[in-house]
Amino acid sequence: MCFLIRRGPAAGASASWLGWRRKRMLRQVIHRGLRSFCHQLGLFVSRHPVFFLTVPAVLTIIFGFSVLNRFQLEKDLEVLVAPSHSLAKIERSLANSLFPLDRAKSQLYSDLHTPGRYGRVIFLSKPGGNILHQAEGLLQIHRAVLEMKDGRTSFIGHQLGGVIEPPNSKEQRVKSARAIQITYYLQTYHSAAQDLIGEKWENEFCKLMHRLQLHHEDLQLYALASFSLWRDFHKTSILARGKILVSLILVLTAAIFSSSMKDCLRSKPFLGLLGVLTICISSVTAAGIFFITDGKYNSTLLGIPFFAMGHGTKGVFELLSGWRRTREHLPFKDRVADAYSDVMVSYTMTSSLYFIAFGMGASPFTNIEAVKVFCQNMCISILLNYFYIFSFFGSCLVFAGQLEQNRYHSIFCCKIPSAEYLERKPVWFQTMMSDGHQHTSHHESDPYQNHFIQHFLREHYNEWITNIYVKPFVVILYLIYASFSFMGCLQISDGANMINLLSSNSPSVSYAVIQQKYFSNYSPVIGFYIYEPLEYWNGTVQDDLKKLSEGFNTISWLQQYYQYLKTGNVSATNKSDFLSILQNSFLRKPEFQHFKNDIIFSRAGNVNSIIASRMYLVARTSEKTQRDVIELLDKLRPLSLKQSIKFIVFNPTFVFMDQYSLSVTMPVLISGFGILLVLLLTFFLVIHPLGNFWLILTVTSIELGVLGLMTLWNVDMDCISILCLIYTLNFSIDHCAPLLYTFVLATEHTRTQCIKSSLQEHGTAILQNVTSFLIGLVPLLFVPSNLTFTLFKCLLLTGSCTLLHCFVILPVFLTFFPPSKKHHKKKKRARRKEREEIECIEIQENPDHVTAV
Repeated sequence: MCFLIRRGPAAGASASWLGWRRKRMLRQVIHRGLRSFCHQLGLFVSRHPVFFLTVPAVLTIIFGFSVLNRFQLEKDLEVLVAPSHSLAKIERSLANSLFPLDRAKSQLYSDLHTPGRYGRVIFLSKPGGNILHQAEGLLQIHRAVLEMKDGRTSFIGHQLGGVIEPPNSKEQRVKSARAIQITYYLQTYHSAAQDLIGEKWENEFCKLMHRLQLHHEDLQLYALASFSLWRDFHKTSILARGKILVSLILVLTAAIFSSSMKDCLRSKPFLGLLGVLTICISSVTAAGIFFITDGKYNSTLLGIPFFAMGHGTKGVFELLSGWRRTREHLPFKDRVADAYSDVMVSYTMTSSLYFIAFGMGASPFTNIEAVKVFCQNMCISILLNYFYIFSFFGSCLVFAGQLEQNRYHSIFCCKIPSAEYLERKPVWFQTMMSDGHQHTSHHESDPYQNHFIQHFLREHYNEWITNIYVKPFVVILYLIYASFSFMGCLQISDGANMINLLSSNSPSVSYAVIQQKYFSNYSPVIGFYIYEPLEYWNGTVQDDLKKLSEGFNTISWLQQYYQYLKTGNVSATNKSDFLSILQNSFLRKPEFQHFKNDIIFSRAGNVNSIIASRMYLVARTSEKTQRDVIELLDKLRPLSLKQSIKFIVFNPTFVFMDQYSLSVTMPVLISGFGILLVLLLTFFLVIHPLGNFWLILTVTSIELGVLGLMTLWNVDMDCISILCLIYTLNFSIDHCAPLLYTFVLATEHTRTQCIKSSLQEHGTAILQNVTSFLIGLVPLLFVPSNLTFTLFKCLLLTGSCTLLHCFVILPVFLTFFPPSKKHHKKKKRARRKEREEIECIEIQENPDHVTAV
């Protein structure tokens, strides 16, 4: 007689084994609860499809009108791009309180606190020419500018470019120069009306420079006004309108084609079309909500349609794949519910991670307003995408399922003829109207396996990528990928340069290129503000000031005053003599009167004193002026704390440069930390722990890969690339998570069989979405804008690296490393042995049964 004997676990391992069982049961209960909720949601949508189709459409119509009625452009570029919490803004306020702007005076450096209203032009001679020999043409242009209304009566020609000095000459004389830069400042008096007049003058100035260029063929004119950066920043939106429509058409075409089958009954081209339109109308609704809440448009928001499409269409294709995995004999309402329970759990999780990541980017910790506004709008888009997919697209899926159950043609919406009728028709008619499964003898267990992507993955790709001879090459490929990524991460540079956000063929970019080429030998003029009383007549103070200004070209009242005293052989070693000669002699000279604006006197009784003063510093720089200025700023600020002289340094460009690298990297760090925290919290809760572990490794690999490769592709760390990096975190999770979780929960005998089944289940949706996403990026190449070039490069790397990991790296590496599938194999063997032993016992107890048989 055979007996079945079961042995319990050892006493020492029983506690840990029971704890593991409880955690596993908790995960199963939560997972089944979520699937049950999504199943009920699918049933509810399938029972009320008209309601869920109508409500989103009405919301789109309501909020769509607000896009037209409340559309406003963001006019303050500094607020948008400069760091919000900048030390340079505090320094500007302090400098402005000490030396308020007096725009009635035509001084070069009186406007250093703010760029103000100005017109600036660079005159460039032809190659080999000398701009100094073309003074007559320059003066004609200058007189034409001065004849314009509302301009200042003076000009500042403060820089020569491309200077050549006589060889072996001790005197600093200019032999020739290639370019000259002239700046015209305007009087606005902080008045709104004057500001409008100044804006009109700047427009006329740019038009005048364009007309004068036609009459002076021997000169090249590059004009810039204070509003030019703002105009060229928003010009990208105008240039990209048509290209975004082309991108939408390409995505629609790709979605229709990838959703089609030769089987006219089970093909779903209209569902692919409606899925893309679902994301479009949800984006319009999100834009309406954004503008209703007093949001203002800027060109960085161009990335939202691409970001929303990349996430939304993933849910569309996953729902479509979930529908194809359901059993055909079920009613269409039950099939919709099964598709929801199969897909909406993972889609809910990934949408939540999107919301968390961009929500962290929209938090007060983000120091760039453009990033904050983008993340706020993206959070709204994610919420509406999720709502529209399970409501609007779910209703479309219900109607499509009803047509399929009633055997209607997927394109022409007519009844599919019987097999006998088709046999009497031509071949082309049979091809168009046959579902391929008319005869019961040819029925397959799963007719959806004939989808061309599914067929390719099942019959060809899965066998090839898991081949033992292919795996070494994949490992080598990943090592190359990792090495290039690491090399790029070591060369990251911040992108505080505003040129990265402008249209590439704009006047601002042309002006910046010429200025960088011919006027990059010196930094911008830096204001040096001493905000406490000093004993300027003291030799020690004079030495300290010389040390601080060492290495700079100095424009200073103090330097000129010392020279004046030396020339006149006058001694001023005490306070009374120093101030008396300064006020009664030096500042009354016509050539030195403008220095009165640089000194603040205070009178207490009969005693005068200097309580604050300023001077101007210009540093020698290399071609990378911006990098040198940032390093210079980082060196000067600590000196203000260490030295006995209390001072601040400021230039209007510091507002854009100050702590920019920290400001742009902070959103990615915060978002990555938020996602990591969520994954760790769910490590022992919802899904198998190894699924989260593999997901963290994969997302880190993709993020670092995109970061390193975009650096090697000459993409700086600006607000656009930072937004793309935040999106990369979520895009990689969106596509890798279903694949990994299906793998770790699979119960096949080997890892290879598990990864094959995972690719077969989710590979079609991943390939459909990433392909549509990459095809939609192609029109961005034809928008002449640095902003769209950055967007294209980053998103192309995001899609490519994700595709590489999903279809090449993970299918190979998961066959090497845990989770092991041996326990599933042992369980199946144990169950089979248990059944055999039970049958053996029954046979031994009933020998008559054997005889009867």
